[in-house]
Amino acid sequence: MFIAMNRFKVLKGNEEAFETLWKSRETYLHELPGFQQFALLRGPEAEDHTLYSSHTVWQDRETFTAWTQSEQFRKAHARAGSNKPLHMGHPTFEGFESVMIQTLEDSRRTAAE
Repeated sequence: MFIAMNRFKVLKGNEEAFETLWKSRETYLHELPGFQQFALLRGPEAEDHTLYSSHTVWQDRETFTAWTQSEQFRKAHARAGSNKPLHMGHPTFEGFESVMIQTLEDSRRTAAE
């Protein structure tokens, strides 16, 4: 599993506009092999911004890389930055490869043993 995250520092007062932008955009993620899940996460607030993270789960790093090189990626990001600035600077990318995955089922099985 590969998790790709972009962190955004959304300027105070722009949270609703930022969330609406994400909720209304077409991502084309469902068209790509290896895509498993997307989440937009709201994090802690600071004096001048609220932290957000876009979070996608992929089968592996290779399927994520294929997404970043796809026509679907270009279409999904074609209008990026065309709105008034909602966040501070560019998002910060972080990618993570799974080392261990434990499900609720795994936890229950271990507890029962």
